[in-house]
Order: sequence, then structure tokens, then C-alpha cells
Amino acid sequence: MGLLRACADAVLLGVGTLRATPGHQWTPEHIYPDRAESFAELRNDLERKPRPRLVLVTASGDVPVSHPAVISGATIVTTAAGARGLAGRLPDSCDVLEVGDSGPVDIRRALDELRGLGLGVILTEGGPHLMGELAKHGLLDDAFITISPVLAGRDGRDGETRLGMIAGAELLPGRGVWTELRSARRHGDFLFLRYGVKKA
Repeated sequence: MGLLRACADAVLLGVGTLRATPGHQWTPEHIYPDRAESFAELRNDLERKPRPRLVLVTASGDVPVSHPAVISGATIVTTAAGARGLAGRLPDSCDVLEVGDSGPVDIRRALDELRGLGLGVILTEGGPHLMGELAKHGLLDDAFITISPVLAGRDGRDGETRLGMIAGAELLPGRGVWTELRSARRHGDFLFLRYGVKKA
């Protein structure tokens, strides 16, 4: 994960993922502090800025402005209505990118705008609704999947439905997003798989 972040111009998240991870910074050194110097060298070699830009997607503009990652600096992608709700609330380290007037954020247009700002390599770390939008519109190029030696389950007793990798996009049986394995790495009992997403 640190290596992926080290290669990215930006890390793209839904605000729900930000909220669910208090205290997290979406930087390479946050995930693996022992390699901070190596990550910095790699970013320099790739002619990237010192840290990837955090990009948050929210239609409503409801951003936890006291989150450390927001304070460190983020680009908020929202609608004009969402931007009005953010007026005067964001730290100076943040900027707002308006995409549309109201309703859901047009993710295709948002990515075009971000690339126009020089953010060519965009890593998304979800959440499920954002992944669903990206998958639904054919905007994923690669999928990095980690298989862990720990089994996890959901019994629903907490009254909440926890989401999986993709939500909000019906992909099967009518439409599938098919991939091809590009690489596999092993570290201990973990498998790190990279899949290329085949375009329709």
C-alpha cells in the first residue's frame, strides 16, 4: 500500500471512508514509516510532489474538517450545493472542485478535471460507493487485491450492514467487470494481487 501511494499523484476517497478511519493519513509513510526515506526518493525519481494529494468525493459537502488528513490538505470534489455548505469551514490547506450543481458527483467529469490539474496517476482506496461508481462507468484501470490469512464475517446483529468492496452498482448477471491477473506477490501469509481491468 505504501508503494502504491508513493507512485500516485493523488489518493481518491469517499468521505465515508475518511470518517471510518480517524487519524489516518493517506501517505506512503503513514502505512510504513520505516520506509519513509525510500518513498521520498521514489517520489523524487518519479518527479512527484512530496506527498500525494488527498482527494475527497462528497455530493453533500459534509466533510469532517477536523480530521488530521483534511487539516494536512485535501481537494474536496463536490457539487455547487456541497461547496456552499463548506464555505468558510475548510482549512487553508484545502481547495474545492465543483462538479455540477447538485445531486451525485459526476465521477467521470471529476476525474477529467483532476487530470487537468496535473493529477495523472490517481489511486482510489474506496469506499464501496465510490468503487461502484468507478466500476459502473468503466473508469478503473487496475485492481489491487490483498488476500489475508484471516477469515472475517458479518452476522448483522449490530443492525448495520457493512459494505464490501463495491456498492451501488449492479454488475452481475447483466454486466460483468472482468479482469486479468498482471502480477502476484507474497509476503509471509499475505498475497498481493494486481489485476488489469478489461475495458468493455
